[in-house]
Amino acid sequence: MAKSPKISASHEPGGLIVHISGLLPSLSPAEQRVARLVVADPAAASRRTITDLATAAETSEATVIRFCRSVGMDGYPQLRIRLAAEAARRVEPPDARVVGGDIPPGADLAQIIATIAFNDARAVEETAEQLDPAICEQVVDAITGAGRIDVYGAGASGFVASDFQQKLHRIGRTAFYFPDVHTALTSAALLGRGDVAVGISHTGTTSDVIEVLEQARARGAATVALTNFPRSPITEVADFVLTTAARETTYRSGAMASRLAQLTVVDCLFVGVAARNRSRARKALEATAEAVWSHRVGPGRRRA
Repeated sequence: MAKSPKISASHEPGGLIVHISGLLPSLSPAEQRVARLVVADPAAASRRTITDLATAAETSEATVIRFCRSVGMDGYPQLRIRLAAEAARRVEPPDARVVGGDIPPGADLAQIIATIAFNDARAVEETAEQLDPAICEQVVDAITGAGRIDVYGAGASGFVASDFQQKLHRIGRTAFYFPDVHTALTSAALLGRGDVAVGISHTGTTSDVIEVLEQARARGAATVALTNFPRSPITEVADFVLTTAARETTYRSGAMASRLAQLTVVDCLFVGVAARNRSRARKALEATAEAVWSHRVGPGRRRA
């Protein structure tokens, strides 16, 4: 399989706020202050003058203009128009306390449930909206024609990587997942042209995953990065970049919304690959289901 040129994921069909959130880590500290104000309340930001926004972000008007250009706007007037349009199309829940993902001290369980549910649903919806079908199609092509697929991830992203490997394996694709970086590196060193390596990292800065993907690419394998941030370091070693659109709740260490967003992309790829050969996939799924059927407890059989 010929090596494909790197494809940028900087388009923004899913909305300006999703686009800005994805670019946040690549902005300067002053630009990040502007970005956070814009993301937190697009409607309020659209009503501010450039002076008001600069003052609120504790920066200069020149920085606001640089921010506009960094996110693909010609200038501040265009940003205000786009923010107003974004605010008009956004649908918020009846209880405004659940927006934004912050769970304040003293929140009762009902508010926690509403906040988690709203933000998880938004992550899935916004990920689907901004996911580029053309790039997904190319990744599905690469996986379908691959002799072997290695999937890499660490921490919470490792669970998603394992899930993807298991799904591919169940439809007869030769796929591997290695949670240890040493075994992952040795596996990547044996990849070659016609193989595919998939690296999953929410931040796009996990050094283990980047190193393994770099090794796979050096050996000639096609490389795929799944990340929340289209300008993160992992994209520099990827032939194909797929992005999620997740904003975490207060307890970020749980990797909640990001994990669901990643699983959404993984499921799209899996179904895309399965659909290329429905007969083979169906037979493989039936065979694997039958293999474990005897280990299920039926309605007439109860454990003591």
